[in-house]
Amino acid sequence: MMVWMSPAFPVGGFAYSHGLEWAAEAGDLKGADDLREWLGDLLFHGGPRNDAILFRAAFLASGSGDNDGLREAAELALAFAGSRERRLETVTQGNAFVIAATSSWPCAALDRLKAAWDGDIAYPVAVAVTAAGHGLALHPALEGFLVGVVGNLVSAAVRLGVVGQTGGQQAVAALVPAVERLAALVCGMDGAAVLTLDDLGGAAFRSDISALRHETQYTRLFRS
Repeated sequence: MMVWMSPAFPVGGFAYSHGLEWAAEAGDLKGADDLREWLGDLLFHGGPRNDAILFRAAFLASGSGDNDGLREAAELALAFAGSRERRLETVTQGNAFVIAATSSWPCAALDRLKAAWDGDIAYPVAVAVTAAGHGLALHPALEGFLVGVVGNLVSAAVRLGVVGQTGGQQAVAALVPAVERLAALVCGMDGAAVLTLDDLGGAAFRSDISALRHETQYTRLFRS
């Protein structure tokens, strides 16, 4: 997971900000506190929460050979991309991940994914299927994926000048407990109810607006 979530793994994550670029220009993100609160809300109410649920569903379906379940997760992952750029963000990284993993980390699960679903592959589905195919355990694999997502968004914030390098690392460190709570909640650890595809949804409206308005933002560094 450390290799796959590394910035060196060729998925192009550096090109996406998940709407942070517009939020920064609009004045929503003025410093480290704003960034931590914004990303913390995303983890429990926005896209990353849905990605975590989809990750679990795809992981379990792949591990059990449930092609119908895998197709459902792959299709829903695209349906829950609420804007053109959000869809671009997840499928560009997902398709790139499948290509890189197939050539460098091949496994039968990736072959089954291609047989079960011939459309674009969302990023959480691509990583989950690969993790399941290589025998990783669900809970730590999901934690690794979510830390990678947070790290990439913090990197975008650093490049936007919202925080400096040190502040960025402090933000990641502060958000790790939230990542752990979300992964435990999705996986049903410590007696919590497991989150399934029926629990997909969100309430991070400002983030969704940011993604939509970024499409027409005049000056920008990122593709989303």
